[in-house]
Amino acid sequence: MKKVIIESFTLDHTKVIAPYVRLIAEQVGEHGDVVTNFDIRLTQPNEQAISTAGMHTLEHLLALTLRPRLKGYIDCSPFGCRTGFHLLLWGKHTSNEVAKALKEGLEVIVNEIEWEDVPGTKKEECGNYKDHSLVCAKEWAKEILEKGISEDPYERKLV
Repeated sequence: MKKVIIESFTLDHTKVIAPYVRLIAEQVGEHGDVVTNFDIRLTQPNEQAISTAGMHTLEHLLALTLRPRLKGYIDCSPFGCRTGFHLLLWGKHTSNEVAKALKEGLEVIVNEIEWEDVPGTKKEECGNYKDHSLVCAKEWAKEILEKGISEDPYERKLV
């Protein structure tokens, strides 16, 4: 098999300091369109993991809160390790810009969101609609905000 290098597996997970936002790559398509990929790391790798129910609810709520704050929002998908998300955006963006939007989005989750505000929680809307926890999502959002969100994975450069 041909060796394939997957950028996220080349990152030394023992050296990063979560929570942070990290630019993974800017990819340019054949017609010049740019897609920017970010690592949104919410918990310290190999030390913490968000429960699946909390992660699932955060996924739905970040789609709700980041979309209006980040022009060109494509998708925010959870890492299988449950420590954060991949964020894909059209165009060029900075870690600072994304970290500020994430901070604002988490503040909304903590202070404004009620269960009826969580999108995609019905059987017709979600493939695992029973596996949600707003309580857990809010607890993690509070903890992340208390620690502060860095625009750098190795140094605490809080936004």
